[in-house]
Amino acid sequence: MPITQAPLKRRHVVHLTSVHQRYDTRIFIKQCRSLAKAGFDVSLIVADGKGDEVTEDGINIYDVGTLPGRLNRIFRTTRRVYLRAESLNADLYQFHDPELFPTGLKLRHQKKVVIFDSHEDVPKQMLGKPYLNAPLLKLVAFIFAKYESWAVRRLSAAIGATPYIAKKFSAMSVHTVNVNNFPQIGELENCVPWSDKEDEICYVGGIAAIRGVIPLITSLELTRCKARLNLVGDFSEESTERTAIALSGWRLVNSHGFLDREGVRDILARSVAGIVNFLPLPNHIDAQPNKMFEYMAAGIPIIASDFPLWREIILGSNCGVCIDPSDPSAISTAIDKFVGNKKLAEQMGQNGKRAVFETYNWQMEEEKLIKLYQDLLK
Repeated sequence: MPITQAPLKRRHVVHLTSVHQRYDTRIFIKQCRSLAKAGFDVSLIVADGKGDEVTEDGINIYDVGTLPGRLNRIFRTTRRVYLRAESLNADLYQFHDPELFPTGLKLRHQKKVVIFDSHEDVPKQMLGKPYLNAPLLKLVAFIFAKYESWAVRRLSAAIGATPYIAKKFSAMSVHTVNVNNFPQIGELENCVPWSDKEDEICYVGGIAAIRGVIPLITSLELTRCKARLNLVGDFSEESTERTAIALSGWRLVNSHGFLDREGVRDILARSVAGIVNFLPLPNHIDAQPNKMFEYMAAGIPIIASDFPLWREIILGSNCGVCIDPSDPSAISTAIDKFVGNKKLAEQMGQNGKRAVFETYNWQMEEEKLIKLYQDLLK
């Protein structure tokens, strides 16, 4: 009789976050779903206060609850995340927030496979934190950089969300993979004819002073076309929100707040162009904002900050223009360029969509993620 082999054990993998929402685009929609589709048993630990859940994809979501205040999140919430993670006794853990380094190190001490997924260059990001005392910024960033370098070497691997971050960890002799936060092919496509589009542009994402919202709204008053701005996302600072609302250009803003993926798709469909005018802070210059690639995937041109990496992507794909992000006049000129010439906007939008299909898509990135998991779990 032929020998019947026992089926391979499904490996249980757990993603950990104390900050992000359960349906976060990078963590849940892309990574967790891709891993579940590849045959892993996937769990996600969050701290959003919405309770436990089993999704239609079979992904188990465990909620440790939400606590008020940044210090509670850093100390008490992370402790809850660790205890829940330990109780699951999984084969592999991937954490997404720098405050979870102690959790990752404890799990690694228990001989677990542990990965740090670095969405941002955290030391550089700290230099732009509005709630930190300015004279202490460089000191805090320096101390964390030393800690991060020490801690990440003790983990199984690291994932960089951009080539710059991945290169940083690789230089530390850490097993590193660059998994870019590119969009899924087809997710944000729409069938709205260009002749039916409104004289509108859009910004999608977190709204903050360092992300250029003030010069953006100021630019609306300077345009000849008087296009409206679809502003999608939540303000991270009340003071910035008050300043923005007080500007005369606010009368040309459609403020939508946070929208789900379907809502974002609808906004992109009605807009002539998408804008991402982050100010030139250290963490922005080498970043690859997800929204930039989502605009491309939706087939609309981009108005973006003139940073070397962004210029290479946008001008290399001929899918938009790069401007001084702090100059309202430059922003208004770019808005007029596309709203006043929808044929040009459509052509550049199609160029961007083609670039996503050929290069900047999640389907290629998920292969790198799955291979990393398979290599680590051999």
